[in-house]
Amino acid sequence: MAFQLPFKFSGGGSVTPIDIRARQSRMMEYDKPLLWVIILLLLTGMVMVYSASIALPDSRKYASYSNSYFLTRQATFIAISAVMALLAFRIPIATWQRWAPYLFIGTLFLLVLVLIPGIGVVVNGGRRWLSLKFYNLQPSELMKLFIVLYAADYTVRKQQFMHKLTKGFMPMAIAVSVVGLLLLLEPDLGAFGVIVCIAMGILFLGGVNAIWFGGIAGMLVTIFVSIIALSKFRRDRFFAYLNPWEEENALNKAYQLTHSLIAFGRGEIFGVGLGGSVEKLHYLPEAHTDFLLAVIGEELGLIGVLVVIGMFYWIVKRAFEIGRQAIAIDQTFAGLVAKGIGIWIGIQTFINMGVNLGLLPTKGLTLPLMSYGGTGVLVNCLGLAILLRIDYENRVLMRGGRV
Repeated sequence: MAFQLPFKFSGGGSVTPIDIRARQSRMMEYDKPLLWVIILLLLTGMVMVYSASIALPDSRKYASYSNSYFLTRQATFIAISAVMALLAFRIPIATWQRWAPYLFIGTLFLLVLVLIPGIGVVVNGGRRWLSLKFYNLQPSELMKLFIVLYAADYTVRKQQFMHKLTKGFMPMAIAVSVVGLLLLLEPDLGAFGVIVCIAMGILFLGGVNAIWFGGIAGMLVTIFVSIIALSKFRRDRFFAYLNPWEEENALNKAYQLTHSLIAFGRGEIFGVGLGGSVEKLHYLPEAHTDFLLAVIGEELGLIGVLVVIGMFYWIVKRAFEIGRQAIAIDQTFAGLVAKGIGIWIGIQTFINMGVNLGLLPTKGLTLPLMSYGGTGVLVNCLGLAILLRIDYENRVLMRGGRV
């Protein structure tokens, strides 16, 4: 195998040392392609939020808003999130691990505050927000990130007990159950589903006993089915999803779904052009939040939707690659956090897209990084900043440096 001497011979026979920088690895300091994909999703989302919301002031509900109201707020959210993400990137992963239990408990307290009348803000029948005057904070979004950190820290601390029910699996199951109960009281079944998937995924990757894992997974499926079966509203919505084009369903419980499918149908392959959506003109409710993908499908067509799917696939793929790399260099907590972030982004994206495409029953989950919303964008950026930090520390450690 060829190698290079740390000096070179000049024309006069003298020896000249080679610049140390010329012998350093050409490995990048951070994952630039991943960062650019994140930025592109944020900017594309901002453009599509503007397109989807520009006609809202024509309605009675938003009559006092300007046409650029949602664009301005989304741009502000992205700017604030970018600053917070830069600060989060500078925090070592060891510090995140040390603070993981406290962040989880603090967010649990916020979930309790949400349920107190006079403190929690009610929007469209759901009590999910805390008013901070300038914008509403949604604790359930914070919990998605902090359950990743807490579950990873718990798995590392309890590694020797992960094959035992009482000392390994059960304490984490109880913690997730408490979170789930608080979310169901809001109610927010979608967030509960995502959080359960994150916790279960990290425990599975951390080596939990397969028998207990399968048993608890089966029990969770039974619980979710029971919740739907015992709630008339959710039951009606589920049956409407199974047959959305029936007249009664199309005008009521499946109204959003049918108009979402119409939007995709109008878009065909190349779309009707940016800004040309008809469904956003008060036909498709919440087009700038939960059903943003439908507007993308109508205006940018199948090509635009596939590009968005490809960018999310890249993020999830890189998250698992970064996690696997961290575990390979004995950074188990960092590795589980990276994979947990991949599970979180992947599951939430899949559910949102599945709902928009009629593959899943209608559920109020936003499209990460793209849908309108302050807390959602902030937490997504923080999570991905932590992922980039893990990748940065991996690169430093593989060079033989210290973090």
